[in-house]
Amino acid sequence: MMQISEPELLASLKTTFGYDHFREGQLEIVETLLHGDDAFVVMPTGAGKSLCYQLPAILSDRKTIIVSPLVALMDDQVAALRQNGVAASKIHSHQSYDENADQWLTFASPGPQLLYMSPERLMQPRMLEALKQQSVGMFVVDEAHCISKWGAAFRPEYEALSQLKTLFPDAQIAAFTATADEATRQDIVQKLSDENCRVFLKGFDRPNLSLAVLPKEKLKDRLVDLLEPKRGQSGIVYCLSRKDTDEIAAVLSAKGFPALAYHAGKDGDYRREAQNRFMTEDGLIMVATIAFGMGIDKPDIRFVVHASLPSSMEAFYQEIGRAGRDGEPAETILFYSMQDFIKRQNMIFDGEGEGDFKLLEYKRLEALIGYCEATTCRRMSILTYFDESSTPCGNCDNCLDPPVVEDYSAKAQAIFSAIDQTGQFFGQAHILDVLKGAQNAKIRQRNHQDLACFGALADDPKPFMQSWMRQLIALGAVRANLARYGALEITEIGAQINAGKTAFMAKTPKASKTSSSSRGSSQGSGKKTTTLEGADDKLFQALKAVRLEIAQEKNIPAYAVFHDSALKEFATLKPKTRAQFEEINGVGPKKLDRYFEAFSSAIELYVSAHKHGG
Repeated sequence: MMQISEPELLASLKTTFGYDHFREGQLEIVETLLHGDDAFVVMPTGAGKSLCYQLPAILSDRKTIIVSPLVALMDDQVAALRQNGVAASKIHSHQSYDENADQWLTFASPGPQLLYMSPERLMQPRMLEALKQQSVGMFVVDEAHCISKWGAAFRPEYEALSQLKTLFPDAQIAAFTATADEATRQDIVQKLSDENCRVFLKGFDRPNLSLAVLPKEKLKDRLVDLLEPKRGQSGIVYCLSRKDTDEIAAVLSAKGFPALAYHAGKDGDYRREAQNRFMTEDGLIMVATIAFGMGIDKPDIRFVVHASLPSSMEAFYQEIGRAGRDGEPAETILFYSMQDFIKRQNMIFDGEGEGDFKLLEYKRLEALIGYCEATTCRRMSILTYFDESSTPCGNCDNCLDPPVVEDYSAKAQAIFSAIDQTGQFFGQAHILDVLKGAQNAKIRQRNHQDLACFGALADDPKPFMQSWMRQLIALGAVRANLARYGALEITEIGAQINAGKTAFMAKTPKASKTSSSSRGSSQGSGKKTTTLEGADDKLFQALKAVRLEIAQEKNIPAYAVFHDSALKEFATLKPKTRAQFEEINGVGPKKLDRYFEAFSSAIELYVSAHKHGG
């Protein structure tokens, strides 16, 4: 136990790390650890977790072990400490036997020392015996959500750390993570300290991150369009499979983006070199599976894109948390499809774990689906999940361009009819084909063309039907029964809607920006269909410059002003009046009010300058 005054702590903070002040929440945690108490800390990414245990370790007269999940993270933190004049060592598999032996001798020398190692190496019997000969004052478990069977990134090796309190009864235990829901928090506290520790919840809000969800349509083309204005910025694109990772990296590279593929199928030397390049080079895009990212401490990652649905709300929060660690604005974009949802369901129920574990993981996935289909502030959706309240952020797509919500009960009832009349035995694709009135072999083989529901939504664009289906699943009115290969079933909530006792209030689907055939339908916006081949490229570039200026002035992502597809239609049709602008796909009333003057002036100026071929 150490008693150090706040002025003395501030002096140590300044002399060791060069900071004049603690960030919010740091001082209380530092004082707790110096007092000798165990602690479990949940603190948002970028809030300065590492300093909370590094400073007490530096000031202590006993040694500290930091358990870290990744070699790269150990290397980075030890290098940074050494640059600040702090004695710190590391033992891991990427060093030779002699190097590890030298690191151990440094740690075992007189005086306080910090030693980083993985849980696998720490929990070896020989290492545990050697540590018992040292004066170990504190064990720090970084990325502590990995210790819990309920954690989003459960690692069995981490669970062995629950033995530490028994093996080293006089040592403190401090655990840190950026993400842990209530079940995970309880499990971690019980495993590490027999519930005898102080718990710090320092909030989950990351106000510098913009949040957006987009339909997964023509993914590669849309991804290129989204990243075009971000050339020269560092970012991560997460994919579900190795195949997708390689293909998307190749597409971006072909378009002139400095992009690298990263997944477990690459050899160790390649992955180390790729990670090193990402950490040191500016403007590199890492296209990766979840094999990449944990422990990455690059402060200026300006965007994180999910090309596929993450596994849970926790995983999503962890992954977007890698953006904007410097506190500056950063973007997060999630591409979402029902096919990805079904894949994730299958991965949960075909994976390892007991029934309770799988059920909880499924509930977490459902929470993420709710986030994707949210009609209100997305930040509020995330924070509510983590039992934290907030007000609308003004920095997500739903705040910047609120979706129209209408009563689609009649559409839902048609979908329920198709599910019921086909025996609740078929998946989404077949149900939509029946409703669309498709003439294919599967329908004819089962005589589904004779059902009363056949062709009930024939006049509705298929993307609209898919949107209603996603929202019904997110609402819990329809569920996919994985035991019956994803067959759709009507729940009690769905039965209430079907009986007219509850309304199905849903987002009004937007016509696909990449499909002219879906526009102008009975349920569409009625806006003009236009090809983009006639777009004036010089005007398009001029409009992008206007958009960038507005985005920078408002400190919002450029696409939140208008997507490229809208700007291309501006450059094709050269609208003049408000009514003409309103005909453009992607121009709603709010955006018309906000941006009509700037873009109409730019078009008028361009047309005038080029009227006579100038």
